[in-house]
Amino acid sequence: MKILLIRFSSFGDVAQCLSVPSALAARYPQAEVHWVTRSDFAHLLEGHPHIKKIWAFDRKKGLSGLRDLIRELRREKFDLVYDAHNNLRSRLISSGLRFPWDWRRLFSPPRLIRRSLKRWKRFLLFRFRINKFEQPFAGQRDLLEPLQKLGIPKFPPPDAPQLFLSAKDLEKAESVLGPFASDEFWTCAASAAHELKRWPVEHWKELILSRPRDRFVLLGGPEDAFYAEITAVAPDRVLNLAGKCSLTVSAAVISKSNLLIANDTGLLHVAEQLGVQAIAMMGPAPFGFPCRPRTKILELDLACRPCSKHGQGPCVNEKFHRCMVDITPRRVSETLTALTGKAP
Repeated sequence: MKILLIRFSSFGDVAQCLSVPSALAARYPQAEVHWVTRSDFAHLLEGHPHIKKIWAFDRKKGLSGLRDLIRELRREKFDLVYDAHNNLRSRLISSGLRFPWDWRRLFSPPRLIRRSLKRWKRFLLFRFRINKFEQPFAGQRDLLEPLQKLGIPKFPPPDAPQLFLSAKDLEKAESVLGPFASDEFWTCAASAAHELKRWPVEHWKELILSRPRDRFVLLGGPEDAFYAEITAVAPDRVLNLAGKCSLTVSAAVISKSNLLIANDTGLLHVAEQLGVQAIAMMGPAPFGFPCRPRTKILELDLACRPCSKHGQGPCVNEKFHRCMVDITPRRVSETLTALTGKAP
């Protein structure tokens, strides 16, 4: 049996989707699973024991590149296509694979399962504040739910890791960590695609100052200039790696840490797929919730949550950004102590 999984992006969604090949392999042990993803995320899939082949799509090639990709995929003669993305590109691919280009496949096109975006439920939620989604929100569960018709449970495989790191990435992580690599530290993911999803900078600074014996490593991109302000409160105990690590090296850094502290961002799902304990501060967005038992979710029960699909806002609470502001540094510190046994 040949199975094609389609999930192009985003970083967090690809990380969450890493549970799907293992779930398929548990149901069909002899199956050959292929995955189509964006070329900039392909390296996240490398080393996964249940992915036979990675098809990297360069979106710069546009429709001509997509046409060439469909032509190559047709030669594989897949038995099942799982469209876990459900956008225009993934629909073009799945339609192209089911079209009877070969008369021998006229009466046996590949079976197609497509993940529903549940647009009606989204409309009710954001327009009328009527929540018909299964609670609590869980990104991995939603990616596995369409496969229940194959007899696959909608809960993530219990075993971690589901993300497999190369020796090269682990060595690079040791190098960028320097002296931090030889002792206990917490990783922090303070950035996010939308500012309203971020825990306030002043809270990060207060957390670091309240734990004078702890060391912190900040992970982010080159655009996260505000990390310098956080680092400045304790430069001897805070290592700023913003823009210095690839996605897989960042994952390797997390794997070497004792715990990740993060707001709603892709690195949170990396920690879950690595089996690393995490504290997740969840704010305005509804769909990127972690779901593994080693992750402690901190959130506020507010009538205005969730306010938007991706956390882009606008904030409608009378206290601006309350969903994140009122998750206090003290609460995070107490949660850290409860999870690790290490007092401030």
